[in-house]
Amino acid sequence: MSPEERNKNIPDLVSLLSVAGLIDRQEANSPTESLVITTLTGDGSNRQFWRISRHSGEKLCLAAAPPVNRTDRDWQEARAAHQIGTHLHARGIPVPAQYGWNEASGLLLFEDLGDVKLHDLVAQNRNPAGTTDWPRCRPQILPLYTQAVQQLALMQVRGAEGFDNTWCWDTPFYDYTLMISRESDYFLRAFWQDFLDQEAPPGIGEEFAHIASTGAQAAAHFFLHRDFQSRNIMVCDGRVRFIDFQGGRRGPLGYDLASLLIDPYTALPFSWQEELLQTYLQAISSIHCVNPAQFRTEYNFLALQRNLQIIGAFSFLSNERGKSFFSSYIIPSLVSLAERLRMPALHSLQILPRMVDKGLKLLGHAGS
Repeated sequence: MSPEERNKNIPDLVSLLSVAGLIDRQEANSPTESLVITTLTGDGSNRQFWRISRHSGEKLCLAAAPPVNRTDRDWQEARAAHQIGTHLHARGIPVPAQYGWNEASGLLLFEDLGDVKLHDLVAQNRNPAGTTDWPRCRPQILPLYTQAVQQLALMQVRGAEGFDNTWCWDTPFYDYTLMISRESDYFLRAFWQDFLDQEAPPGIGEEFAHIASTGAQAAAHFFLHRDFQSRNIMVCDGRVRFIDFQGGRRGPLGYDLASLLIDPYTALPFSWQEELLQTYLQAISSIHCVNPAQFRTEYNFLALQRNLQIIGAFSFLSNERGKSFFSSYIIPSLVSLAERLRMPALHSLQILPRMVDKGLKLLGHAGS
């Protein structure tokens, strides 16, 4: 934290910490002497994050706030994190407890779940070549993924109960319009045109419209996290906890499941994906009537949509935001997309598969 940011945020932090009962009067009167405020970084976010602890090392909470030069949308995003998080916690969903909220500044205090993400635990099982030893890590990792998909099912159903669409800072629904503008067109613009410097092939708009219209046939009144992946799942005391839900809205069941199972950060083997899909179907069927065959059809198209979004986002963040961390995941995401496009349910698609193959060649992928 720079001195300017630190001085600007201390009064609000101290006030919220006091109201929450996390610090006493003496600590509030001399916060710089009593507290350690450590700046944390978010992956693709512009928000500010801090860990609040005592000099003894005792962790008190985390804090999040909009960027220093915030816009109205930045503040709305912060408010969504507060309102949606409060709702999910009240519904028994494993999200961080909240301790304080400042309406004027958008500063939020919430439970500190530590630093271990599901992604980190998978990464610990990679060999020097970067390949994960899935059989060896199965006893440790698979139970956590099982927890995640079971709790996801609960979040989708329980989180939709009493959900207020006005809490959404972006759009209240995941629908056809969003699929086109924020996912397939995002892929076309950020990856194909800006990252690869290629012209849009004739007919791709119609193919994207077909993909989106098919995906949009899925019932979309459930709670949708929209970034449900391994870096947004904390592991604390052997339990999974969900974070970064401020983009939540109403949407279909299959999208968040696809986000987790095709997550390029971990690249789960297909056998694990199938096993976890079955576990999810058992969990969701126990609380909501689902047609497994219909769900699988919807899932394939929603997974395709998510894959397009991932590639667009990674291209934008690495190319426009200069966050090179994301560029290494573009090829794995393209490989995943190429594999999905070979599925019989998607055999009618002609243009997108050629684009993906060409993209892999342009990026020098040996298997293309």
